[in-house]
Amino acid sequence: MTAPLAGEAMVPGDEAGVAAVVRAAYAAAEPLLVLGNGTKRGILRPVQAARVLSVGGLTGITLYSPQELVLSARAGTSVAELNAAVAAKGQQITGEIPDFSRLLGGTAPQTLGGAVAANLSGPRRVAWGATRDHLLGVRAVNGTGEVIRSGGRVLKNVTGLDLCKLLAGSHGTLAVLTEITLKVLPAPERRATLVVRGLDPVKGVAALSAALGSPYGVSAAAYVPAAFSLRVPGLHGASALVRLEDFATFVAYRSERLRAELAPFGQVDVLDDATTQEAWAALRDAAPLVDEPGAIWRVSVRPSAGPRVAAVLERMFDACWFLDWGGGLVWIAGPATEDAHDAVCTAAREAGGSWTLMRAPKALRASVEVIPPEPAPLAAIARRVKAAFDPRGILNPGRMRAGE
Repeated sequence: MTAPLAGEAMVPGDEAGVAAVVRAAYAAAEPLLVLGNGTKRGILRPVQAARVLSVGGLTGITLYSPQELVLSARAGTSVAELNAAVAAKGQQITGEIPDFSRLLGGTAPQTLGGAVAANLSGPRRVAWGATRDHLLGVRAVNGTGEVIRSGGRVLKNVTGLDLCKLLAGSHGTLAVLTEITLKVLPAPERRATLVVRGLDPVKGVAALSAALGSPYGVSAAAYVPAAFSLRVPGLHGASALVRLEDFATFVAYRSERLRAELAPFGQVDVLDDATTQEAWAALRDAAPLVDEPGAIWRVSVRPSAGPRVAAVLERMFDACWFLDWGGGLVWIAGPATEDAHDAVCTAAREAGGSWTLMRAPKALRASVEVIPPEPAPLAAIARRVKAAFDPRGILNPGRMRAGE
């Protein structure tokens, strides 16, 4: 049924095997570290558990209907395999799932289950929604070893409660994902990126907002300061960049129209299709910061507040940063210290936003709040939800918050 991964780790080959491992852990009140291939263990808090349950043995696409724009796969299937399968049919995974292998120092392929459990979303998030918004259905095992199912395998369904959005982003603390069904979309025929050069962050975000508010279907918008521009293909100097994706004739027309609308902000260049794909892959995977030492944070705020958060943290500890999601996602690198972490948390709170500690040594991740604390009413609801799914608290205990 199972094979060892390392030490006491278990790697079931099917959903029944996952359920059996969880039932045994539930009976023994034994905490489990739940993961896919372990590529995201460096995010959030370290889990203290006697054994590891990996879904890396649950692999393979179980349904792919290009005509219906629906894809189902077991949780341990690599994202790279899914991308290749849909690309062969001229389609794409809408969430543009990032690959943080370089950021987190991993070498194994990331799994679909891990990406969905963390609700990882790329630059397209600003226009087309998060990964959780494109889930049609899931199968999972809760903390008692019971198999649960939500949604279905069609674009329109009314099968049960919508647990997909609840489990996406729960980091394996509510249930162990075993199979996921996604909505996919046709891949664009052509892509182009318009780059407005030489703007300061405030004017850069103003240019991004103008582009996103235009009728030309911008699918991504980011700002990269001059210090890190050479780490993104096609850039040099401070750059505000927006992406267009569609049929070739539409991209050509919209590029010219949008270029004219952005001209008042400064020099506007257009990157070709190949360079566009390389540039946004780099931004998706946080390439501008992966080689920076210390800790990495993501701060989510309203776009107009992004430049201010970056400026505050530059003064506090000489932060390295860039902006995605139209200015609303601030990627930050800085010292792996509690003082630096407190500065990030304070800047995020004062801007009305939130933060996630994406990379740091275990000692720091174990001693600080890696995500914001919830208001008391929401925390009470979260505890009831946790108790319903995982009554003995055996699934990834402490992953998101100490003692939970």
